[in-house]
Parts: sequence; C-alpha cells; structure tokens
Amino acid sequence: MLHVTRQSGRQKEQPMLCLTLTGRTLLENISQYERNKDWVGAVELRLDYLEESEARLAGSLPEQFPVPMILTCRRESDGGLCTSTERKRLSLMKEVLDRGAFAYVDLEDDLKKTEAEQLARRKGIRIIRSHHDFSGMPADIYARMARILAKGDIPKLAVTPHTVEDVIRLFRIKDEIPGSTEKIVIGMGVLGIPTRILYRKIGSSMMFCCDEAAESVAPGMLSARVLSEVYGADKVDAETEIFGIIGNPVSQSASPLIHNPGFRAIKKNAIYSLFPVDAVRPFFRLADVLDIRGFSVTVPFKRDVIPYLGTISREVKQIGSCNTVVRVKDLWKGINTDYHGFLSQLMPAITSGRVRTALILGAGGAARAVAWALHNHSVKITILNRSAEAARKLAAETMAGWDVLENISEYSGKSDMIVQTTSVGMTPDSDEDPSAGYVFSGKEIAYDLVYKPHQTRFLLRAAEAGCEVIYGAQMLLEQGKLQFEAFTGYHYPHWLEPDW
Repeated sequence: MLHVTRQSGRQKEQPMLCLTLTGRTLLENISQYERNKDWVGAVELRLDYLEESEARLAGSLPEQFPVPMILTCRRESDGGLCTSTERKRLSLMKEVLDRGAFAYVDLEDDLKKTEAEQLARRKGIRIIRSHHDFSGMPADIYARMARILAKGDIPKLAVTPHTVEDVIRLFRIKDEIPGSTEKIVIGMGVLGIPTRILYRKIGSSMMFCCDEAAESVAPGMLSARVLSEVYGADKVDAETEIFGIIGNPVSQSASPLIHNPGFRAIKKNAIYSLFPVDAVRPFFRLADVLDIRGFSVTVPFKRDVIPYLGTISREVKQIGSCNTVVRVKDLWKGINTDYHGFLSQLMPAITSGRVRTALILGAGGAARAVAWALHNHSVKITILNRSAEAARKLAAETMAGWDVLENISEYSGKSDMIVQTTSVGMTPDSDEDPSAGYVFSGKEIAYDLVYKPHQTRFLLRAAEAGCEVIYGAQMLLEQGKLQFEAFTGYHYPHWLEPDW
C-alpha cells in the first residue's frame, strides 16, 4: 500500500508553498513529497507527468497525503505535457476527480462549462481558474482576475514579465484587487523571480515550487527548500521589511545566503530577495511600491544607480561606483562596501610593505573599488582590460599604468599582487581563465573576486606556482557584513558562517 508519513503536529498557515509533483509514478510523487514535507502546505498532482496507467490510479492519492492536493492536467499549449485531445484530457480529469478527495482542481480560464467542473462543484472541490502566458503579459490582467473572482473561483495568473514595469503591474494586483480574496499571481522567467520569493507581498494565497531533485515545470520556479529555508518566503507578513540585490544577472548571487540567516539570527522580521532588473530607473519605482528598505547593487548597475541617490558616501564620490543603497529618512543613500571588504583581507600585507605594486584585471565597477583602495594606500597599480578605453580612463583617474589584457604575458612576475576583478571564470563558465598567458612566479598574492566556484582556474594556477591566494568568498562575506550593518544598524552575527 502507498503511504505518506504524517507531519507531527505542525500547523500550516495560509498563504502557503505548494509542491508541484512531477513524478512518472505515484511512488515517485510520494518520494518527492517526503523530501519536501517540512516546507510545504499543499501539493499539486500533475496528471500530465504521470504514465497513463499510473494516472488512472491517481484518485487514491489524496487520502494518503496530510496536506491539500490540487489536481492538474496541463495541456502542452499551457506549458504541460498533455498532448491528447481535449475530450480525452477532460475525461481523465473527471474520472480521477470522481475517485479522489481532492481539495482543488485547476482548470484553464478559456474552458466553457465541463463535466469536470460540474463534478467539482457538486463535490465541493475548489476551482482554480488559470491563465498561462509564456510570451508576455495580457493587457487586461486586473479585469481578467476580477471576472474569475466574481464567479467564486480562485484566479491563477502565470505570465511572463519582460521589464521591471511589468513586474510592478504584478505587484500592484494587491492594490487593484484588494481584500482577502484568494488569488495566485506568478511572474515566470528570470524577471518574475521576486514575485515567487515575495508571493505574500503580492497577495498570493499560495506559491508553486519544485523538488530540488526533480525538473522545474515553469521558467523561474524555485525549489521548496530554497523558498522556505534560504528566503523564509512562507514567513513573510505585512510587517516584513524588504531588502535585496539588483543586477543582471543575479540568479547565482550568494548574498541571500549572507543576509537572510543574519536577519534570523538577530530576530529581525526582514527578507533579502533577488531582483533581476533590466534598468535602474523603473526599479526605484518598484522599490517605492514594495517599500524596499535597502539593496545591494551588482553588475552592470554600480554606476547607473548614482544619479538616483539623494546622498552618497565619500568612497562612492571618489570611486564613482556604488554597491549598496539604503533608505535614510526620505532619501536614498549610496555607499561602497566593496572598497573596505577588499582591503580587509590585505591590510597586513600592505602595512608590512609586502604589497607595493599590483596588477588589476578588469576595469568595471569592482575594479574601480579595488584600484582606488590600492591607490589610497600608495600601491602602484597597472590596469589590464579587454577594452583599452575603459582601462585608460580608470588609469587616468587613479594615476595608474594600463594596457590591454591580451598583453598580460608581458607583466608576468613584475607585481607583488594580481587581482582578478572580472566575471570571467564564474559559474557556469568555470573553465575560463582571464589570466591565461600570465606566468606566476610564486611570490605574488593572487586575489580573485569571483566566489563561485570557490577555486577558480586563476587561483588554481596561482596556488600551483606557490602563490598566496585570497578567495572571492572572503571578500564577499566581508563586504556583506558591512552591508548588513548599513541595512540593520547591527553588526553581523560573528558566529554565522554562510554555507555557499
């Protein structure tokens, strides 16, 4: 007999995370739930993923789960796997519904009255009326949801935002359709990730998630563990303060692994979210809509944010690069924690005179912080970059030498330190090495700002030559601690060691 272990007295509250089951068999689905049961309050059974013989037996499954179950059979045009005729698909749904004690059934919003719908209403099964758009966002999203609500069904809107303006429209649904009415709003794709993490702030009654060991069924879907343990998305309430990181890309950022555990350690009701953005200006409007209290800034926006700030720190003014923004009264204040985070690992070597010359690879926002930090401590620097113009400009500001990166071999062994500030070598392109052609003497300090992977090819070559190496994760953590202090007014808990 199939069996699911019951949860021990844990009370689920609304809204909740819903695990989408994607197993080919009922046993596989049970295993997926077992791996995620501590994080979810509902499950979605996808008939379109089940083998046909297994789908016929699916009516027995709800009684063996301790949480509500949604029945779904998604057609291919809506992102599912069902390729049968509509008649056959709806007939299967009706058959399974008739045999099982499902809490919900998901039916598309373009369906007319069907036998499956009529059966659901007779049995008291709640109907989720869904609309999926993998190409964009319909212009009438508010009216569409209002029409479904007027029928007593639960509207589910899964659309694809292409701009931050689209994301703002999704978060405004809570104001456009106020009250405690049940609704599900999902922004698919990369730009939609904040709507998944902050689903409670958007007014969604549930958010769909996947098992880490199984495939994601929709673009941008996050796992139950990540949503619950990393972000604490299921704990967000009206008083939760929002922080985050903006950039393009930001999906691989480890910053949530620094800040969210930090918030929990000091018992601060706050969440640190990812905010992939296409432009800075509309993000500031989103920040007002969500009342965001502060955010980190990564490539390519470290300079672009500065015109929108009411005040900036001395480092930002000098460097021309900002990686941290906080609300101060009615103003946005910009600071740069990269500067001090970078120096925190180097001060003993600088003050002892071991580092008097340095080679910097790259001329972007991070390179600017590094160049100014070293310049301000009387280290003679040379900047190598693919773009000669960017290298020349930064060199002129910091009284440094410069050259193009393709000439790197000419600088082998001529500096006390070599600092790698580009994104080259970062996961998933971890086989790349921006210093190819440089021959380490073994006497240099090699410092890579890339933190994923931990051991880059650049650092591996340096270590093999006998160099002292400094890992990007060390700088990331140090600058993150300074951001945390700016966000909260508290020192970062000294006992925490982020696990990335």
